[in-house]
Amino acid sequence: MPDRTSGLLPPEAARLLDREWKLLVAGKLTPAARGRTYARVSPYTESVIAHVPDGDAGDVDAAARAAADARATWREIPAAERARLVLELADAIEAHGEELALLDTADAGSPITNSRFDVATALAQLRLFAGLALELKGTTVPASTGLHVTVREPAGVVARIVPYNHPLMFACKIAAPLVAGNPTILKPPEAAPLSALRLAELAAGIFPPGVLSVVVGDGPAVPDALVRHRHVRRIGFIGSEPTGRAIQRAAAETGVKDVSLELGGKNAMVVFGDADLRAAAEGAVSGMNFTWSGQSCGSNSRLLVQREIHDELVERVVRIIEGRRIGDPFDEGTEQGTMINRAQYDKSLAYIDLAVREGATVVTGGGRPAGLDHGLFVAPTVFTGVHPSSRIAQEEVFGPLLSVIPFDDEAEAVRIANGVPYGLTASVWTADVSRAHRVAHAFESGFVWINGSSRHFPNVPFGGVKGSGVGREESLEELLGYTELKAINILF
Repeated sequence: MPDRTSGLLPPEAARLLDREWKLLVAGKLTPAARGRTYARVSPYTESVIAHVPDGDAGDVDAAARAAADARATWREIPAAERARLVLELADAIEAHGEELALLDTADAGSPITNSRFDVATALAQLRLFAGLALELKGTTVPASTGLHVTVREPAGVVARIVPYNHPLMFACKIAAPLVAGNPTILKPPEAAPLSALRLAELAAGIFPPGVLSVVVGDGPAVPDALVRHRHVRRIGFIGSEPTGRAIQRAAAETGVKDVSLELGGKNAMVVFGDADLRAAAEGAVSGMNFTWSGQSCGSNSRLLVQREIHDELVERVVRIIEGRRIGDPFDEGTEQGTMINRAQYDKSLAYIDLAVREGATVVTGGGRPAGLDHGLFVAPTVFTGVHPSSRIAQEEVFGPLLSVIPFDDEAEAVRIANGVPYGLTASVWTADVSRAHRVAHAFESGFVWINGSSRHFPNVPFGGVKGSGVGREESLEELLGYTELKAINILF
C-alpha cells in the first residue's frame, strides 16, 4: 500500500504514532506472545499508520491467570483506595489528553473536536465511578430470628470488550469493574486500538500487577478466548446485536456467567405538529450523530414526522446538513470525519443503493462528498418516502443515513417507533406535556428524551431493551452490576 500519510497527518500526530505498541499483561508492557503484529490503516490517509500487537488466546490466558492471582488482593483493598487509583489514572489521562485525542482522530477518523470531547467524557466517567465507590454497601433486614445483613462483593475477573466509535471513552469503561473490586481485562477494538494501548502505558505503574490488562488482536481470537476463559466471571460488551448474541452463547457454553450488553439501535425521533421546528431540526441533525458519521448506537436514524409539518421539517434539516463542513478530521472547523474502515464505508454506500431500490428518495447526500479525493467519507444523507417496513428503516446501518417517515396520529407514531427489533433510545418532540409523557411511556426503549436527543448525563442509567441489550451503564446500576449480593444471617 503506498504511503500517503505525508502532509495529511499533522507532525504532532505523526510523532505519536512512531513507537512500538505493546499489550499490558500481568503488569508488564509486552509484545504479543507470538511476536505478531497487524497493520492499522488510517481511514483518513488510507495508509498504514502503525503496527499493533496481534494478541491471541495465549495472551488472554496469561492476562486471565494474572487477574485470577490478583483477585484476592484487589478485592481486599478498601473501595476508597481503589477509587484513588482510578482517579490517579484519570489524572494521567488528563495530563496526556491532547495526545490521546490526536491518536483517536488518526486511528478512527473522527474530528479532533469530537476526540477531545471523548477524552473529557472518559475523565468524567472515571471520576464518576470513583465518586460512587462508597455506595458499594448493603442493607439490614429485620428477621423473626436474629438479623439479616447484605453485603456487596466483587464478582470476579471481568472482560470489557468495547467498540471503535469512541475508542478512548469506551476504553475507560474499565472504571466500574475496577472500583467494584474486580481485576479487569480490556479488549480494545482492533479497528481503533491506539488510544487504549496508550492508556495501558499510562496505567502500567498505577495498578498492582494483574489488576488491569489490555489485550488486542486482529479478529475474533481475543474476544472469543476472553468470553470462554474459565477465570472470567463477568463480561461487559458494547457492539452489534449479532455479536452480542454470539457472546451470550459462548459464555453459556463455558459456565454460568453474567453478561451485560449494550447493542445496536434503530432509534426513533418523533416530531408532532406543535413542536418547535427550529429546535427539532437541530435536534435531528445532532441526534443523528452526523459528526461521528452516524457511527453511534444511539443515533436517531428514523425521523418520524407528523404529516402536516413533514415538508417544512425536512427542508430545515437539509439546510442545516448542507451547511456542515466535511473533511480533514484534524482541522478545527471540521464537523464530520470518516467512516472507520473500508467495510463500513462500502456498507453505507450499499444501503444508499438499497434504499433507492426500495422506493426512497435521496433529498441530500447519497454518496461520497464532492472534492474529497482521499479518505473514507460518506456524505450525510437524508431519505424521504421511506416505508416503515423497508430494510433502511429496520436495520442498523451505523452510517450517516437518516430516514424520514411521515405519520398521521399519535397511535401510528408509537406503532412505527416500536416496530423494529431494537429498543435503545427514542425521543418525542411536542408542546403538549400530557402527550409527551404518554408517548415516552409507550416507547419500547431504555432511554427517552422529551424535546431533546442523544445527550448522556452522569449517573443516569443508559441501556436498551429487546435487541438493544441487557443491563445499564454510566450509573450506579453499572457499578452494582459488577458485584454479587451476599446475604448473612446473624442469630442472637
